[in-house]
Amino acid sequence: MSNSAAPLEPYPREGLPLEEARRQVLAALTPLAGSETLPLAQALGRVSAAPVLAAAAVPGFRASIMDGYALAAASVPQVGHSWRLVGRSAPGAPYAAPLLEGEAIRILTGAPLPEGASRVLPQELVEADGERLSLVREAGPNPWIRAATEEAAPGQELLAAGVRLGPADLGRLASCGVATLALRRRPRLGLLISGDELVPAGSPRGPGQIWESNGTLLAALLARLGVEVAEQRVVADAPERLRAVLLELAASCDVVVSTGGVSAGDSDWIRPLLEELGQVSFWKLFLKPGRPFAFGQLQRPGADGTVPLFGLPGNPVAAAITALQLLVPALQVLEGAPVQPLPRLKVRLAAELKRGAGRPELARARLQVGPEGELLALVEGSQASSRIGSLQGADLLLEIPAELGTLAAGSELWAQLLRLPIF
Repeated sequence: MSNSAAPLEPYPREGLPLEEARRQVLAALTPLAGSETLPLAQALGRVSAAPVLAAAAVPGFRASIMDGYALAAASVPQVGHSWRLVGRSAPGAPYAAPLLEGEAIRILTGAPLPEGASRVLPQELVEADGERLSLVREAGPNPWIRAATEEAAPGQELLAAGVRLGPADLGRLASCGVATLALRRRPRLGLLISGDELVPAGSPRGPGQIWESNGTLLAALLARLGVEVAEQRVVADAPERLRAVLLELAASCDVVVSTGGVSAGDSDWIRPLLEELGQVSFWKLFLKPGRPFAFGQLQRPGADGTVPLFGLPGNPVAAAITALQLLVPALQVLEGAPVQPLPRLKVRLAAELKRGAGRPELARARLQVGPEGELLALVEGSQASSRIGSLQGADLLLEIPAELGTLAAGSELWAQLLRLPIF
């Protein structure tokens, strides 16, 4: 699908605002078809393909919440009351007979209550003397009994479709007897790193050469977010070779990501090749870091349909930041999950931040807590888009509006939280 004329550049002076770029990207995508069934141990971070219902009540029996004594009592026992001890109930070894008025059994945490038992007395409130049990401290109204359906009732929905699975999801499913899950298909991602100046880490550098790091940075970032790079290529800035690799990746992958070669220089071939082999939706962002950025569709060779292409900047920090802002939400859509933006919170600058007005900026910062519990953001060192060190230890992306210049200590800003959830 070749365009006869160069695409009209949106916002030619500045670039496309980030929110509009994200809207256009997400509107162009639909979830991938297909699913697979895997055991729970392989489901962490994956997306559920279908609702999961409880097959039975869980735990399935009334159970004691603590170590103590179960008894049959129609009302709250009073100090001085006593009962005859007739047995014991432990997890996996329940007391089998019904419990009658005036009787009690020793019971352990999680053990089933026998028929007729109406409450559990914590062991700290009673004294046991041979075959008798006496209440020596006041008992409150709490019966200390876990319901048979505390975790789930039969037929209750345990998990909806389209949920990104965390440890708590998997733990609950296991507790309800679920061993396998239908999961949405993960996108196959092809990563193309372009540049004449790139040599592998560990190799000698020639004049003007640099060690290639974008592949490592982006693959690790995506892996941290549960996305595997299926194919990765490093290619010099040669249009014929780049064209061939783009076609190969479009044929074998669900999404193609490039880094480098997306600006307007003599050796920047990604955007014109995307125009030749498919369609450019937009290029250039009104953002710092990340102005050079292209998005569009590659025609799948020899087949109907297209594959989305994300042309990330060549500078590593800009590549990582734009991947978080635009590529990651797109991958969530492709996997059939709700788009989950990074959580946002308000913080105050811990120190003055010098900058020039002109473009909105996503500055890397560390999160600190002040003496009164206030949330502070500390920006350290250069914010250059080529300096990967600005990402090390970063907790926040500070959202700095375009019109703001140097900011005084204490200035309040919105920030995106970079730390991952646990459960």
